[in-house]
Amino acid sequence: MIVKSEPPITGRGRRTRTALVRAGREAFEEHPYDNVRVDDVCTRAGVSHGTFYTYFGSKEALFREVAEAVVGEMFAASVVGPAVPDDPYARVEAANRLYLRAWAGNSRLMRMLEQAAMADESFRDLLLELREMFVRRGAEGLRRLQEEGLADPALDPRLTAVMLGGMVEHFAHVWLDLGESCDEKTAVDMLTTLWTRAIRLEEGQVPR
Repeated sequence: MIVKSEPPITGRGRRTRTALVRAGREAFEEHPYDNVRVDDVCTRAGVSHGTFYTYFGSKEALFREVAEAVVGEMFAASVVGPAVPDDPYARVEAANRLYLRAWAGNSRLMRMLEQAAMADESFRDLLLELREMFVRRGAEGLRRLQEEGLADPALDPRLTAVMLGGMVEHFAHVWLDLGESCDEKTAVDMLTTLWTRAIRLEEGQVPR
């Protein structure tokens, strides 16, 4: 059995891998998954065909890393920072706005990952693993609100996060990918109203 060696852990090696991931991301953003060829990625990255396989065993492995990077960026971009007032309603509103903007910049690759997940169990597992980051964050946030007496204590934090997160994600797809007519402010206001009413959080509430 041939054991594939690990890529060299050098500055040059890291730069080469980064260039391949960047080139792959550009290719996947511009073309359908099946139309992206390893040779095209190599040309974009300025490396040889053989060099590609030093770092990635296949196009699928490259796409997996690209998808992980994209979701990681979306997760970071949708974090509500300290600049937002310490008001639960305002922070839900900010989270919705940031998520929609993050989706807008990455919708093509997210849809590509979802399509790949329909045909390949490994990509299905990856999609579930990446979505779990958002579910966990939403569940933890709801649990804190319940502990502070601001949200319905009868709600299951995880299932609620899955369902409400799914609502926002699906709307992002319908709005940004399918062309539903709506401006950002209206979209954010409506999503925030639906989210907060679902958990019985009222604007201006303070912990008891």
